[in-house]
Amino acid sequence: MHLRYFLPLLVVILAGCEQLGLDNTAARAAVKEAEGKAIGGACRHAGRALEDCYLKNPKASKAAVFAGWRDFDAYMRENKLETVPPEVVAPEPKQDEAPAEKPAEEKKAGAKHGAAAGNIRLVTRRVS
Repeated sequence: MHLRYFLPLLVVILAGCEQLGLDNTAARAAVKEAEGKAIGGACRHAGRALEDCYLKNPKASKAAVFAGWRDFDAYMRENKLETVPPEVVAPEPKQDEAPAEKPAEEKKAGAKHGAAAGNIRLVTRRVS
């Protein structure tokens, strides 16, 4: 009698394992494969070489990246699509400016407290 209620409950509980976040290696492998193919397709669409794509995405599976690149290459050739070069502008490196000189008065005031040359010490005392 109790088995009749237990089996449907067990089926419902085991079906919800994905919702609990339990490890599913097959699903994780499928996601990694799909991400690699998407990266490869995007690299081909942008006109990047495979080697550049591998270097920019070291965590992606090389086989999946190649499969995506190859598939999208065939798609682009069939439909006579041109590459779309990326329009992202690399940020210009900031030029380090020399720090402005402190006025003489600030140098003297800092020297009194030991802060002029970065000579700040932490003094600790033991309380007995």
